[in-house]
Amino acid sequence: QVQLQESGPGLVKPSQTLSLTCTASGRSITTSYHAWSWIRQPPGKGLEWMGGIDYDGSTSYSPSLKSRTTITRDTSKNQFSLHLSSVTPEDTAVFYCNAHMLTTDGVRDYWGQGTQVTVSS
Repeated sequence: QVQLQESGPGLVKPSQTLSLTCTASGRSITTSYHAWSWIRQPPGKGLEWMGGIDYDGSTSYSPSLKSRTTITRDTSKNQFSLHLSSVTPEDTAVFYCNAHMLTTDGVRDYWGQGTQVTVSS
C-alpha cells in the first residue's frame, strides 16, 4: 500500500514562491515505471495536472505552468517537491500529490489527501 502526504504552508503571499513536499511511504520514488505528480484544483474548477517527476528523475510540466514550476526530489527522504514561483491569488487551490504506477497487476494510482494553499496578502 502506498501512502502520500502533502506538507507545506497554507498561506503564501503574492509574488512569492509556493513550495510543497510530498512524502511517500510504502514504495520508493525510484521504483521503475512509477511517476509522481502534482495536481491542483482551484475553487469551483476541475483538476489540473501541473507536472511530475519520473522514477529516473526526468521531469515534465504543463505547458501553461512550465515557466513557473519546478519539481524536485530527495530520494534519501523519499520525497518530491513542487515549487511554483510568482504566485497570484489565481494560484489558490487544493494541491494533491499523485503516484501513477505501472505494475504487474496493471496501472494503479494513489493520491494524497490534498492540502489547501491560499495566495493572499
